[in-house]
Amino acid sequence: MSDEHRRAPDAVVVGAGLAGLACALDLCRAGWRVALLEASDGVGGRMRTDRRDGFLLDRGFQVFNTSYPQVKRRLGLRSLRLRPFTAGVIAHTSTGLVRLTDPTREPGAAGALLPGRILSARDLAALAALTARDAVLPVSTTRSRPDRPTSAALSRAGLSDAVISDILRPFLSGVFLEDRLETSARFFHLVWRSMVRGSLCLPAEGIGAVPARLADGLPDGVLRLGTPVAEITDAGVLLGDGTEVPARVVVVATEPATAARLLPGLTVPATRTVTTYYHATDRAPMAEPTLMVDSSGAVLNTCVLSEVAPTYAPPGTALVSTSVLGTDPPDRGRTVLRRLADLYGTDTSDWHQVAARTIEGALPAMLPPWPLSRSTRLGPGRYVCGDHRATGSVQGALASGARAAREASADQGPER
Repeated sequence: MSDEHRRAPDAVVVGAGLAGLACALDLCRAGWRVALLEASDGVGGRMRTDRRDGFLLDRGFQVFNTSYPQVKRRLGLRSLRLRPFTAGVIAHTSTGLVRLTDPTREPGAAGALLPGRILSARDLAALAALTARDAVLPVSTTRSRPDRPTSAALSRAGLSDAVISDILRPFLSGVFLEDRLETSARFFHLVWRSMVRGSLCLPAEGIGAVPARLADGLPDGVLRLGTPVAEITDAGVLLGDGTEVPARVVVVATEPATAARLLPGLTVPATRTVTTYYHATDRAPMAEPTLMVDSSGAVLNTCVLSEVAPTYAPPGTALVSTSVLGTDPPDRGRTVLRRLADLYGTDTSDWHQVAARTIEGALPAMLPPWPLSRSTRLGPGRYVCGDHRATGSVQGALASGARAAREASADQGPER
């Protein structure tokens, strides 16, 4: 055997997003020689943060949930310097602003939840029962339930059409990146459970700090940035420059479109696209770290990021993030700015658009029946992982990467 083949990795992992990082980390800890190949100039995939003129600009509005099991297992949360959102949401409805908060975390807002002030007694009871079930029942219960669209699950839980259309649909549209609540109820219950049991936060250094911390745990020489893979071969992978990297095991941990290109015949789901606009202004239009949603559907949600984490903007400047479904056609930015004037009740004519970020394939379209996890095995020595093989979340991506490492280890055995 040549020196080159003697130094060949046991496994090549294609893509250094969360799934690829988790897979590479677990294989390295199991004693494998791993090459983690990333086409771009940094780790994180869709979970990255750019710096521009003193602003931190996440590639699309994202939040970090502290309750995910994979997060607890892999990350020291203190190092992320997390800054929490308010445990609640403001809904801009046709009849005015409605504030819905968790009274166990925001006791001062508990009075607003008295029957009739925001929700009827029936809706309060239905929402409390749904929340309690999702908080305490094991995840296996969610897996075993017959799946249906989230809209049907909310109605079945006893919530009124008005509460669903004015508050829950606008909020969940920003989570699912679709406005018809057609997403799997299995996923909805997991999301609701995670929000009840954890806190929604932003790292002080931006959402990109999460994959960066994971990458810090890789041994030297494992991660290779700026290394696109052109093709999966019988012997390993063919790089964009024509070099072949031999490996008995290849794990494709990319977004669905690239995975389907590298693995002909792979079935991947449709995906959702979202655009996030970032605006700078001299004064915060809302002096609190609270997410606002729009029942009209003109925007998904908006928040003052610098109220959540002051590090997102230079001193004396506020940074406002606003997300909408789809791409960024001409003049949409002006339409968004006009809507923000209504939502915040302020003049936005002097706001400056810092950036607009369109994220193609931001989430898989998780239509029922949606399996919460599926095997990563494709054939001898070939695996695929990512949130499209589990759930469209940080937990789903990390868990899928971990599963790929487990299945590869089990298949190859100690003689790899």
